[in-house]
Amino acid sequence: MDEFGRCPVPPKPQPRADKVSLLGYLRLFRRDILSAQPGRLYRAWMAEFRTPFFRSYMCNDPKLVDLVLKGRPDDFPKSNRIRAGLEPLLGNSVFVTNGEVWKRQRRIIDPAFEGGRLRDTFPAMAAAARAAVARMGEGEVEVEEQMSHAAADVIFRTLFSIPIEHEVAARVFQEFRRYQRTQPILNLAAFLPLPRWFPRFHRRSTLQSAQVIRRLITDLTEARAAEIAAGTAPDDLATKIMTTPDPLTGETFTPAEMVDQVAIFFLAGHETSASALAWALYLCAMCPDVQEKVAEEADLLGDAPDFAAVGRLKYTRDVFREALRLYPPVPMMVRETTKDEDFRGRPVAPGAQVVLSPWHLQRHERLWDLPDAFCPHRWQTAAGRISAREAFLPFSAGPRVCTGAGFAMIEGVLLLAMLVRSYRFSRIKGQDPVPQAQLTVRAKDGIRLRVTRR
Repeated sequence: MDEFGRCPVPPKPQPRADKVSLLGYLRLFRRDILSAQPGRLYRAWMAEFRTPFFRSYMCNDPKLVDLVLKGRPDDFPKSNRIRAGLEPLLGNSVFVTNGEVWKRQRRIIDPAFEGGRLRDTFPAMAAAARAAVARMGEGEVEVEEQMSHAAADVIFRTLFSIPIEHEVAARVFQEFRRYQRTQPILNLAAFLPLPRWFPRFHRRSTLQSAQVIRRLITDLTEARAAEIAAGTAPDDLATKIMTTPDPLTGETFTPAEMVDQVAIFFLAGHETSASALAWALYLCAMCPDVQEKVAEEADLLGDAPDFAAVGRLKYTRDVFREALRLYPPVPMMVRETTKDEDFRGRPVAPGAQVVLSPWHLQRHERLWDLPDAFCPHRWQTAAGRISAREAFLPFSAGPRVCTGAGFAMIEGVLLLAMLVRSYRFSRIKGQDPVPQAQLTVRAKDGIRLRVTRR
């Protein structure tokens, strides 16, 4: 690991054949987004996919990515085709809205995640990290499940000041696990030009889980609204968001709007963090020397970590960033053209789907040295910093960058450091994980590691 060329290569899905029928592609896509794509996308600047109903363009050219996300983001709104599959749970949340509705939502939400507020939430985050260390145990452990538990605990403690053991929090977590098992990323509406009022053919079990989750979240937000009215509400993220007025109109979120936002906070803040942390632990298990460096650096935290100490964990941060690069929790983002465009000399009509793929961009052969290798030290090289500016999008970019990006980086680095400080993680022969993308990039059969206390 001392030399750049000796970096190991962790598991990666096998790409499909370059040519496949539409029906064959749909079958592959329904099972796993990543292995449904051809290998040429890891070196192409752009690729066009044709269906009977629309054209789709994957853009890996950094200039096109900047145009869509930063240059003219209002001309490339989020595609409603992706919204179709998530609507039962997320409603009209900030994750799926566009235009003025989205801008209003961000004006209310963003202040809760500013730097000073992150410092205020740190004690709750640290308490969740200590609980995760206590729960880990020894022997053969399915770390994806453990990290899901830990990430959900962070969300509930920072959002509603309750631990995962709280009755309502535990029920939301359990129901969300059920929702994950029933919700395919592919919905019929993603491929057919159906009007908004047309039924979306969701599985009954998916709808039932979404309804249960939203009912539980409604109970939490109504209870918090009562505490705010009584002047007894804790100073956490939920209180901050529910009491922040839109600076343009003076209006706050309605109770129904808050339920939508809490649903996406839980989905984005729990599912994505759990994915990144589980892969980070696997990568540490694959590279014992990296793991020992993280453990050594984690001693800086002490038994009672503070906010400033996390900023000193520079190597651990690089390890976590490399995990995000190799296994971005959200593998693809879809935007839609609203007018005639020219992409690299190719005319693109309104209504086309524009696919931005962190998975392919962050492993692109023309943009990264050793793109498939696990090399935490790349982040301290000049070439690595250039690649990061052009092709590192785990939280998107531009105005629609994830509002919780700073939160996620603190959470990920803290949890990784505290877990590795307390335990040693080792691979289990014959049980290396296979990446698969459904809601996020997870392992097909989970990530099992051997865990021993230091």
